Amino acid sequence: MAGFAPDDADSAPVPGAHILVVTTKFNGEIVALLREGALDALRALQAQATVIEVPGALEIATAAAIALDDAELAGAPYDGVVALGCVIRGETYHFELVANESTRALMNLSVSRRLPLGNGVLTVENEAQAIVRADPKQGDKGADAARAALALVRLKRGVV
Repeated sequence: MAGFAPDDADSAPVPGAHILVVTTKFNGEIVALLREGALDALRALQAQATVIEVPGALEIATAAAIALDDAELAGAPYDGVVALGCVIRGETYHFELVANESTRALMNLSVSRRLPLGNGVLTVENEAQAIVRADPKQGDKGADAARAALALVRLKRGVV
């Protein structure tokens, strides 16, 4: 699986970065693994995290936009967002709708606001695939999403 190498430039600390982590309740055990990896990576790279939880993947972008606006109004803006969730294929077209539309909404939010975003919303065929990707001891995609967001924070700050 692709990921960040330990000596990768994207593994450099980002002291003081304030990152919003939006997690889902749906598939909560898998998302807990993603959250663990993401928070460990943010701590290791000296970033601060605020975690909020939403029902499912379709609510992530809206919740992030609300929290971003509130933080901006409070004078404590976020430097970036990490989105964490898990969408597992079922027997209906609902999987495609949730997977595609949640990703589209996150990309729209990121591009329109020039917002550093790490997308850690897994879209998988089954629970076994999800666990391998989410587990910090295996795929560690939560950490990858956190490092991706911080790489974009560095770029936005002009530190590349």
